[in-house]
Amino acid sequence: MTVAAARLRVVSNRDPAAVAVPDSARATLTVELGHSSLTGPRPRNEDFCGAVTPEGAELQSKGLLAAVADGVGGHANGREAAEYVVRGLLADYYATPDTWSVATALDKVLEALNRWLIASARHSRENAGMATTLSAVSLRGARYVTVHVGDSRIYLLRDGELRRLTTDHVWDHPELANVLKRAIGLDDNLAVDYSDGELRAGDTFALMSDGVWNALKDSRIADVLLGTPDPQAAAEALTLVAIGNGAQDNCTAMVLKVLGVPAANLRDSLAGESQLPLPPRLRVGDDLDGLRVDALLHESRVTLLYRVTRLASGEQLVMKTLHNGADGEACAALIHEEWIARRVTAHYFPQVVTHDARAHLYYLMSWHEGATLAAQLARGHRFSPAETVQTGIRLLKAVAALHRLSIIHRDIKPENLHTGSDGRLRVLDLGVAASDGNDFSEINNPGTPSYMAPELLAGEGASESTDLYACGVTLHHLLTRKYPYGEVEPFQHPKFGDPLPPTRYRPDIPGWLEAVLLKACARDAKDRFETAEEFLLALERGAARPLAAPRRMPLAQRDPQFLLKLIAAGSLIANLLLLYLLIAR
Repeated sequence: MTVAAARLRVVSNRDPAAVAVPDSARATLTVELGHSSLTGPRPRNEDFCGAVTPEGAELQSKGLLAAVADGVGGHANGREAAEYVVRGLLADYYATPDTWSVATALDKVLEALNRWLIASARHSRENAGMATTLSAVSLRGARYVTVHVGDSRIYLLRDGELRRLTTDHVWDHPELANVLKRAIGLDDNLAVDYSDGELRAGDTFALMSDGVWNALKDSRIADVLLGTPDPQAAAEALTLVAIGNGAQDNCTAMVLKVLGVPAANLRDSLAGESQLPLPPRLRVGDDLDGLRVDALLHESRVTLLYRVTRLASGEQLVMKTLHNGADGEACAALIHEEWIARRVTAHYFPQVVTHDARAHLYYLMSWHEGATLAAQLARGHRFSPAETVQTGIRLLKAVAALHRLSIIHRDIKPENLHTGSDGRLRVLDLGVAASDGNDFSEINNPGTPSYMAPELLAGEGASESTDLYACGVTLHHLLTRKYPYGEVEPFQHPKFGDPLPPTRYRPDIPGWLEAVLLKACARDAKDRFETAEEFLLALERGAARPLAAPRRMPLAQRDPQFLLKLIAAGSLIANLLLLYLLIAR
């Protein structure tokens, strides 16, 4: 059977074939998988299991997903609940954005499945009590993630030792030991356990319903897995031994054996896919891979941007590449930037263009006539409050589109905002962007210091809040050509008190707009807008529903050291005065 696409295969308790994720010339995730599901003494099998084993780019970005569910016994349609949740999870997980983390994607899908089960139970008497347990594991790259609710279990056999990765969600009271306190479809507020860890070649994961583990001790499970290296044979042995030991429930087991583990992070994996050479330094008029260079648009210490024309079609494009001789880290970063840019399809961003004739390391984007906001400032353009508000609305719609994909830009500033001749604002340069699904700790808070939130300069990680702070500083700078806390130089450690009100430089700024900008640029993240949509709504409502003006920060909070110095000085003066009075007497 198929789910979502022909290349994704699903195994269930009706499909006895084991599936292996294929290996390739390079290190990839290689897994052998087996499963077994027996009805046992029950009249009906209410368990359901399945797995999706993608290939190629899908395997790298989403990984392998396997799941076991056990429909709640004694209720109508328990089997239907188990099958619906497993099938829905396997299908919908692979439809989530690649930029989401595994846990984020699984959580979103499970919330939707839980709502559907509850709605079905409320609208149909025959579905009352429809619920199921779920235990699933995702293997992606060099990490694994488990998701668990109920009393099915996940075990990990590593180096001969068996470890249980899940906790049974049952009541502690002896008389309620088999009563679930958590299941999908049981409660509007679904509580799910997630865990993750490093994946190693040789690891064996065993997922099983309670019918198996209730009949077997952990030591017996370990013996079966150690004594049966073939995953399909091991899954069958677990269920058969459980039935032989007097299991009172359906018995389902899935066994996944990890044979090979890929590179530790997405950048390494992507870099390994492409061994293309860097192009030489190009001059106007040069041809490369069917592209003619028309102009050098920008040059930094690492990157080069050219405007090029595709000779076959006459289409003008932007080529982003690196200086010849760039190191492997820079090449990996460029490949990762293209990977993210391809997944951002909103019209607020230049679009990546496929070029089949590419024989060098670069990528192509759509070209748009116009200028950056920084270039407009440099030409002396004076942004009016109304123009700034419209710019802010467009900017925040773009940032909201990024954040919905769990992407943090990390370098929002006028230099990276472009107004095209078509009147559209576009956000440029995803070179240091980070996605929720692929966090790169080797990039330590990149960006331009004056646009970086205080917590970034203190060494904390980037977040949606730091992007919104940069949006606020950008709008403040468009209006005033100043920064709310003054210009910050690299390696400087500034002190943050109250942001400078923009009306100090532009008295024509309305009070409601100043309140919005001061909230956006607040020193503490808790005092800022929580989401791009909230910030956007404040700009759209404008004077109709103005924000309250922020209160000035108390002196003790603005500069604790100054207050201590003031107290010390006062104490010194008082002591000198007392000394003088004593001498005078």
